[in-house]
Amino acid sequence: MRPATIDEYVGQAHLLGPGKPLRRMLEGGHLHSMILWGPPGTGKTTLARLVALRCSANFIALSAVMAGVKDIRAAAEQAAEARRESGRRTVLFLDEVHRFNKAQQDAFLPWVEDGTLVFVGATTENPSFELNNALLSRARVYVLRSLTAQDLRGVLDRALKLQQSDLAVDENALQLMATAADGDARRALNMLELAIDLAGATEPPHLTEAIANEVAAGGLRRFDKQGEAFYDQISALHKSVRGSDPDAALYWLCRMLDGGCDPRYIARRVLRMASEDIGNADPRTLTMALEACEVYERLGSPEGELAIAQAVVFMACTAKSNAVYVAFGEAMEDAKRRGSLDVPLHLRNAPTRLMKELGYGKNYRYAHNEPDAYAAGERYFPDEMEPAQYYRPVPRGLEIKIAEALERRRKKGSTDSGQ
Repeated sequence: MRPATIDEYVGQAHLLGPGKPLRRMLEGGHLHSMILWGPPGTGKTTLARLVALRCSANFIALSAVMAGVKDIRAAAEQAAEARRESGRRTVLFLDEVHRFNKAQQDAFLPWVEDGTLVFVGATTENPSFELNNALLSRARVYVLRSLTAQDLRGVLDRALKLQQSDLAVDENALQLMATAADGDARRALNMLELAIDLAGATEPPHLTEAIANEVAAGGLRRFDKQGEAFYDQISALHKSVRGSDPDAALYWLCRMLDGGCDPRYIARRVLRMASEDIGNADPRTLTMALEACEVYERLGSPEGELAIAQAVVFMACTAKSNAVYVAFGEAMEDAKRRGSLDVPLHLRNAPTRLMKELGYGKNYRYAHNEPDAYAAGERYFPDEMEPAQYYRPVPRGLEIKIAEALERRRKKGSTDSGQ
């Protein structure tokens, strides 16, 4: 089923369409080291083979799951011999390159540097995090995208044509499998293979929509716990809540749950959202997020997931403020930068006679004894530090009232201090 030419290759029009970068490279017969980064089943291995074929280069394939430095050396020796004998270059393709450690990745560099090998690595993980800078600097990264249902339909049609059988196929059956494959050509072909086997047991052989439903049942959408898709989706959920879009937030929540994410992880992230993006604009969200965690612990899946969804929708709809988040960051920076400034004497606790004799707690003004429970003009920062304003409430939600109260106190403090 593997395409034998670029014209048979399905998808990745942004790389292989007319005038696109990889297409121009292949048409010119130019070879350079590259990283092919994309989801499973998008044609990384096939593309590497076509690159070597189009440029008349030898092709050596290794998998980082099984190979080691010894295999790399053997491939380099084979490539050097081929170059001496025929002048042909060698493409070394390494699947799952992100599984190699730093030392193993460094092993490529001498042979890539002197032109013995043209390195092509395939990875489903973000190269920025998984590959050495030295290797990345010598290879161009090409991003492969998930195949569309239309792309996959083309893959299935071609596979059936190559079968050259008299199997009857329902139109809806192929479309159903193309959709269920979730952008993965390998998955689509596996489904088709199984469906053909089941259809062969019927008389006459007939691949029906019911058979397609059977082989497609139970497939999970792309997720890959702790991988690139995992962090992309939780980022999308967080940003949808921050952006006040409850529908998009629900969609990404369900995508993660459908992909097999632990609801406890999502619940913890929802707690973070409540403080980071809503804060005092609506303090109820933190309580609701905590209660969603508790409900899930009591009910489990799938009933408890509804409580998480309820919290997510409410948080997306309510007023937003990152004022506490920003204030916390600024205060933490001052705490680190200014060192261990002493607590002013009037703010220190004085449980012993000696402490009182040393002036601990002297002249402290107990706020509850002051008008409106506010000691106007009192200083609470260290003596060596000018008072700072970290918390700046936003004009949304409850923080409108908070801002008004703080402003009244500031004016009262300025008046009572004679300023």
